[in-house]
Amino acid sequence: MSQLIPYPVAKHDFPTKLYVRTLTLRPDSKLIAAYRLRHAPGNVWPEIVAGIKSVGILEMDIYIFGNQLMMTVEVPADLDWDAAMERLATLPRQQEWEEYMAEFQDTDPKATAAAKWQPMERMFHLGDQNDNGLKY
Repeated sequence: MSQLIPYPVAKHDFPTKLYVRTLTLRPDSKLIAAYRLRHAPGNVWPEIVAGIKSVGILEMDIYIFGNQLMMTVEVPADLDWDAAMERLATLPRQQEWEEYMAEFQDTDPKATAAAKWQPMERMFHLGDQNDNGLKY
């Protein structure tokens, strides 16, 4: 039996783009369990959720494998990422949240979220591949 878990994908009536970022947690199972708990439904501070939405982020998901995190962020196609992240860093309780999360993250504890979460490069996209007319 497969352990794959399918996740629903939101549909929007306008063009969007996707950012994918990564962050490494400290390799400590107790810290990782606590990090998971702090991100469980209802545990993220309301000001953080409101701030994320207020800068234009439509969807945000964080996936974990061991101590490696991958975050996907879907935004409107015309959103200026850098401007949105600069604004997010100034919103209520954002810096406090970063400090609250810092003990789990294998990063500079004084860094902003945008600096901690490193961009990932897409190296494969099915739509870019040529199937040479093969039928399946």
